Formats: sequence, C-alpha cells, structure tokens
Amino acid sequence: MRSKLVTTLTVTLLGIATLSGCATMSERDRNTAVGAAGGAIVGSAVSRGDTGAILGGAVIGGVVGRNVGGK
Repeated sequence: MRSKLVTTLTVTLLGIATLSGCATMSERDRNTAVGAAGGAIVGSAVSRGDTGAILGGAVIGGVVGRNVGGK
C-alpha cells in the first residue's frame, strides 16, 4: 500500500514539474493541470492508492482548477 502511494505521488510530482515548463500554457490551462495533480494526490491519500479514487480526484480537481479564477 505505501509503495503504491509513493509511486503515485512521485508520478504526480513529475507531471507537475513537466507541465510547469510549458511557458505557452494559458493561466486556465495551468489551473487545470494543477487542479488535476492536486486532486490525484488527495484521491490517493484518502483512498490509500485506489486507482479509481486517484482518477476521480484528478478529474474533479481538473474541473475545479479550470473553473476557479478563470475568465
């Protein structure tokens, strides 16, 4: 269980690091990416690594991130 959590967090953080290098992304796109990554982390932490919860958290986080502070 702990190994799955560590793997999920590592992949998520690498994804954030990769996306942060995209200078051409709009603010809304960055908010979506950050929301999805944050949602995946929360989903993983709450469910102790359940894949469905991680994906659900990523989707919900992405939607919230896209709609927060957007124009």
